[in-house]
Amino acid sequence: MRKETEAIHAAMETANDSVDIVPPVHRSTVYEIDSEGRAEGDWHYTRLENPNRVQWEHVLKVMEEGEAAAAFSSGVAAAAGVLQALSPGDHIIIPRDVYAGNRMLVNKLMKPWGLQADFIDMTDLTTIEEHIRADTRLIWIETPSNPMMNIMDITSISELAHANDAVACVDNTWPTPFNQLPLNLGADLVVHSTTKYFGGHSDILGGAVVTREKGPLFDKIRFNQQIGGAVPSPDDCWMLARSTRTLAYRMRGHNENAGRLARYLEDHPGITEVYYPGLESHAGHEVARKQMSGYGGMISFLVDGGRKEAIKIIGRSKLISRATSLGGVESTWEHRRSSEGPDSETPENLIRISVGLEHPDDLLEDLDQALEA
Repeated sequence: MRKETEAIHAAMETANDSVDIVPPVHRSTVYEIDSEGRAEGDWHYTRLENPNRVQWEHVLKVMEEGEAAAAFSSGVAAAAGVLQALSPGDHIIIPRDVYAGNRMLVNKLMKPWGLQADFIDMTDLTTIEEHIRADTRLIWIETPSNPMMNIMDITSISELAHANDAVACVDNTWPTPFNQLPLNLGADLVVHSTTKYFGGHSDILGGAVVTREKGPLFDKIRFNQQIGGAVPSPDDCWMLARSTRTLAYRMRGHNENAGRLARYLEDHPGITEVYYPGLESHAGHEVARKQMSGYGGMISFLVDGGRKEAIKIIGRSKLISRATSLGGVESTWEHRRSSEGPDSETPENLIRISVGLEHPDDLLEDLDQALEA
């Protein structure tokens, strides 16, 4: 089946013993044990497993074309589930321009735990190779990166990781499986903040890990999920599975609207640079064209001025909401450095916009008046 069909039917036909076309929500935290005692595979306690989470995880593995998936309560919890599957003393390589929450996770939680990490420019394969050590166990890939839209070659980096007995893990939150399939490009793991495009309406918190092969590494991730307890509720799993049924059509709209806005921004005299992989002017466009089927709904751009000018522009919007996060049907933008904190290397004049599903002409009119005022 095609992705559009899988997205609709995958959850409906898994772990659903009712005659309901749409599976019900199972809110019970406990399940009755058979009089003969508990058997392997029986429902037991909702932190360990429940029908709605099984349905949602099935959707995730089908969408990413993997063998297994583990749903978490947030994207950062999912990332922690992967990193905690390593051992204290292990070394990872991670992009310098990585999502700020994951940077803080590594620096403030995982390094004190014993993880070693190098934050580097991962657009250059030679630089990655120079930083690989005997104890390197994982290479973290985020492409396009947040917020600078750097593009990393998933296939080449995965091959390099495997040649050095390391795992390649891709944060696929921004592209989604409708624009990029990292497991088919050689990656071992995919991580998502399902809060974003999978949820799609800015009203659900969630995360996920999908693996190409079901083996010892995934067993550790599953253990971290169940025993660490950072799991989504049955209601959240139901909502995420429900929202995924429209993901293909939402992503088409995000892709089209963002492409149009990116071209407008590229031609605007008040903008000094636009970061969007769908533009031929983007440094990573050729690599993105090889590994992406669509370029997503996120754009970053530099205004002609500094921090104050960027904040003024954002403040003048009438339609685009001033907010962090991304992936909702509504458009949002922000002065990204203000959100990232003191460790940020993001330029002070950078604005990051999550392009929503409003009519593009309305978005362009709002951009025009905000930039020209």
